[in-house]
Amino acid sequence: MPKIAKKTPKKTKTLNKSKKNLLVPQKSVKKSKSDKLLASQESEVLINVTLGEASEAEVVLDANSKKEVLDSFFAGERILLEKSDGANDLYNQSRFGIWLEDGRLQLSLLEALFLLEKNRVRILTSPKRELNFEKFLKKAKKLEPTFWIRYVVFKDMRTRGYIVKTALKFGADFRIYDRGVKPGEDHARWVVYPVHEGSTLTWYEFAAKNRVAHSTKKRLLMGVVDDENDVTYYEIRWMRP
Repeated sequence: MPKIAKKTPKKTKTLNKSKKNLLVPQKSVKKSKSDKLLASQESEVLINVTLGEASEAEVVLDANSKKEVLDSFFAGERILLEKSDGANDLYNQSRFGIWLEDGRLQLSLLEALFLLEKNRVRILTSPKRELNFEKFLKKAKKLEPTFWIRYVVFKDMRTRGYIVKTALKFGADFRIYDRGVKPGEDHARWVVYPVHEGSTLTWYEFAAKNRVAHSTKKRLLMGVVDDENDVTYYEIRWMRP
């Protein structure tokens, strides 16, 4: 990835004023003159976004909720759940999956692994054969070579309370909705590209991603995953001199 700006330490929460809605509300701190001068010199091309930690109420799947574990079936590249009250809850409350014409709920591989890790679904290849986390992950990585990097970003966003959907028609990996907003109620706010910190990105590819976000009137986030599976988000935007 092009070295455009230095990576802010993970514990530092820095954001310009227009990004406050990504953070858990914090007390305002009066800035010194030196702080204001430094802020005015920051680049407007690449902005380090440190998303706020999700509160217990914001976590999509509350650890205290005692809900049944649903059976799902691995069918090629799809994970299918039969229509049930539990499947309805997954879709209506958190917008997991899409409904098929035959009445079944189809999960993406990412959604299925997330729900498996949260002990909300079992993934079966036959009535008596169940896939655990490691086995399912192995299958998913064979189908999608970059699956793990994408999953780390997907899980991080979902855990923070954001709804994450695919963005293939926008030329991106994910589209992200603001907290409290569900697909169909409003448009997604961001398109996201997950990348490993050691990967490379040409200027041509970088510009192409910017054009995609700009043409779809969405903000562009790069979710950079390090070797410890921590994610740092960078928001990229156009600037007119």
